[in-house]
Amino acid sequence: MLTRRLIPCLDVRAGRVVKGVRFQGLRDVGDPAELAAAYEAQGADELVLLDVAATREDRGTQVQVIRAVRARLGIPLTVGGGVRTADDAAALLEAGADKVSINSAAVLRPDLVEEIATRFGRQCCVVAIDAARAAGRPVAAASMAGGAPRWQVLVRAGTEVAHPDAVAWAGEAVARGAGELLLTSWDRDGTGEGYDLDLLRAICGAVPVPVIASGGASSAAHLADGLRAGAQAVLAATIFHDRHTTVGALKQALIEKGLPVRP
Repeated sequence: MLTRRLIPCLDVRAGRVVKGVRFQGLRDVGDPAELAAAYEAQGADELVLLDVAATREDRGTQVQVIRAVRARLGIPLTVGGGVRTADDAAALLEAGADKVSINSAAVLRPDLVEEIATRFGRQCCVVAIDAARAAGRPVAAASMAGGAPRWQVLVRAGTEVAHPDAVAWAGEAVARGAGELLLTSWDRDGTGEGYDLDLLRAICGAVPVPVIASGGASSAAHLADGLRAGAQAVLAATIFHDRHTTVGALKQALIEKGLPVRP
């Protein structure tokens, strides 16, 4: 059985790691390179770094931050934020990223997924999806097949709806070349209430590529729930940044629950 991955996430703004709730109320939690090195030492399998201000500020990811992180990091690194072209992706890969995450630009111009996958290989192309439950619609009111969409795709740090159906967009993104999906529940982000398991099951059941679960995890039980719902990897931020636990402690807890993770 393939081992599952545990991935700390660094949301970066102005060269510092920040964290908020539903992408709002961001607070400073540390230096990206220092945190990256600490999480690798704790046993992280990979790291995700997202420049959360790049799209709204209409700029690319700050490559100097990536270089500083890569200088301290030996594990795989996925970087996203402000990627609008294949050349933007090339700049991130040259700065030290192993994979590039695309979000807003991919939804607004889906050809970007194909361009990056064709040029660098689909293993380098991660499509990030920020999904929120459709406004004003109770969960039970929409069926998984044939009913109205249950989740919409948000862009620009959760400020705009760019696609009416997150499950449909996930399928299209993979068909266009995405080798992996980074799925964040906007409703759960930063809340500590656990992943949106219904959303996770729906996306995992719709695509043949690995899905990284994100948004709301605050315990080993939440991570275990995400893996059992179909995620190939689980991502968390607040529980690490606020030192509630460590990567190593969570891995041990998952092993004790019978889940296949690297010690």
